[in-house]
Amino acid sequence: SATKERVGVIGVSGVQHQQMTVVDASSGKVRTITPHALFVYEYSWSRDGRRIAYVAAPPPGENNWWVAKLYTQALDAKEAKLVLDPGAVKGSLHGLQIALPRFSPDGKQIALIGGLMSDQGATGGDIYVVSANGGAPADITAGIHTTPSWLTWTGDSRLLVAAIAGGSTRVSTFTLNGDHRATEKPLFTIDAAIGDGSAANAIALDHAQDRFAFIHSSFDQAPEIYAGRFAVNDGIPDQIAAAAHAVTHMNASVKPLWGKAESVEWTNEGYNVQGWLLYPAHYDPHKTYPLIVYVHGGPSWAVRPSWPGVGYGGAPLSALGYFVLFPNPRGSLGQGEKFAQAVRRDMGYGDLRDILAGVDAVEKKVPVDPRRLGLTGWSYGGFMSMFVPTQTDRFKAVVAGAGISDWKSYYGENSIDQWMIPFFGASVYDDPAAYAKSSSINFIKNIKAPTLIVVGERDAECPAPQSFEQWHALRAMHVPTELVVYKGEGHHFVQPAHRRDVLERALAWFQKYLGAGAH
Repeated sequence: SATKERVGVIGVSGVQHQQMTVVDASSGKVRTITPHALFVYEYSWSRDGRRIAYVAAPPPGENNWWVAKLYTQALDAKEAKLVLDPGAVKGSLHGLQIALPRFSPDGKQIALIGGLMSDQGATGGDIYVVSANGGAPADITAGIHTTPSWLTWTGDSRLLVAAIAGGSTRVSTFTLNGDHRATEKPLFTIDAAIGDGSAANAIALDHAQDRFAFIHSSFDQAPEIYAGRFAVNDGIPDQIAAAAHAVTHMNASVKPLWGKAESVEWTNEGYNVQGWLLYPAHYDPHKTYPLIVYVHGGPSWAVRPSWPGVGYGGAPLSALGYFVLFPNPRGSLGQGEKFAQAVRRDMGYGDLRDILAGVDAVEKKVPVDPRRLGLTGWSYGGFMSMFVPTQTDRFKAVVAGAGISDWKSYYGENSIDQWMIPFFGASVYDDPAAYAKSSSINFIKNIKAPTLIVVGERDAECPAPQSFEQWHALRAMHVPTELVVYKGEGHHFVQPAHRRDVLERALAWFQKYLGAGAH
């Protein structure tokens, strides 16, 4: 959402608080139970209902999620007990983020996800287990090549986990062993995005844990509720008894206007890389088409098949006759923590090389016109849309949404600077060279590609001055450019008229500089 007006005593007035309250079901009495000094993000009840585990940090909440700690608290206690501080702990979790704490059924352990994460809600990393009384956390999934993003206990030593696997979703059970490791048993993999409305990849279970449901969405299927059934062994889900299938058909008549979607894979510099390729609508293999690369935000996230939302995106480009490549380069989730963390102190370099290798792979696979390559993205994808043309001239037109042109000035302008230190290794004041290395403004004379820049007036995550800097520099370099600032909008646009306008402007920009459709 759009940030509030930044007026008054900054950092003192208008500070938001988010605490936990409980409601007595018989009397309706409401009681706040967590300390006022902590902004609570995510929580879990113990099975006996007497304790809560939660991830929290001092206000303001929009910034400090990246340095949140794990606490437990009895319902009748006024003080929280610190269980885990990622900033102080040794080992692989040091300095990273934690999310989705879950009490084990016996109340003795807490499982959570820890990793390098760009945004709250875009959860992904390894699974860590820590004693509910505190102590060293154990990484029970170290070295796996997927990215867990949701979990729940189904027994005192068994977890049900949904993970990003490449560009797909995998649901598995993990059984804890005595060596602080877990053994995975995959249950099913699905080329779709799933969730239950509470968290990305979340699955809803019934009380007996033998039935499950989630919202299913893919490139060719609009959202529907899917349900299935587990086979239960000793009260614990063990395998699939009935595969997930649609139980609602509210959107059955809705058909895509865009072309088919296909997973593509390639290797680069020792990494296995995956992406999704949308074909042009009404594709003719005997003709050549322009290709637009759409870089996702994050960088700690991944593109999976999902029904496109309203507004700007890759699907309308496909509908108008473009191939669209959604790459998941290094830095993305879905290939394990080594892959996700490979972008640290190297943003815009290794991931660009992966993307260019993906473009090469696509050009060998389908009839792409190499003279008509475009580039776009939002947030981190907007940064890449600003930075990449300083490193290569392969892209002939660019649309940059909510981007970052100068990491050094960005550090002092945005409201979420805490996320940057794990990625850059230090603050901008301690290591300015690390930030300058990935700033497009320092290489601006290399850009030749015509660039449309769009941003929200009240974007606190990628503030508008970053877009002004890029636009101002491109004008000075006599590169065709246009900047559009949308009144009242934040990082993600909400007004339908603005969403339509961005889409129309972007389509017109690519049609002007790349042409549309087959040749």
